[in-house]
Amino acid sequence: MQFIDVEDKIFGPFSWKQFIYLIGGAGIAAITFIINKIIFILIGIPLLGLSLLLAFYPFNGRSFSFFLESLFMYIKNKKIYFWRKDENQVMVKYMPEKDRNNINNFNETVVKVQANKINEISRKLDLNSMQKTEL
Repeated sequence: MQFIDVEDKIFGPFSWKQFIYLIGGAGIAAITFIINKIIFILIGIPLLGLSLLLAFYPFNGRSFSFFLESLFMYIKNKKIYFWRKDENQVMVKYMPEKDRNNINNFNETVVKVQANKINEISRKLDLNSMQKTEL
């Protein structure tokens, strides 16, 4: 049995990615410690913590790097929300009769229906389904 989702262990118990994250974080922390203790506290320790998260912490079953990538994409992309309430019309999706036989390749149709017509349409559908079951 092969586990294709498990990364190979290259350096002892660490995978290649984990090793790079740990060496990079520890290297930056060491350099900032040598330069200045305040820079080490402000930059080195947080980067060391981030490298530990990237190396070892799974977020929702995936590596932390996927979470960070998704977070940056969410922040970077524009978010536009529209709210338009129309009490007289309701959007109804249905599958045309010709597409019901071929479920894999169907076209979904959206129709605006008057809100007071919904009960009438529902009643017709109920009557149609009852007639088909009686046959």
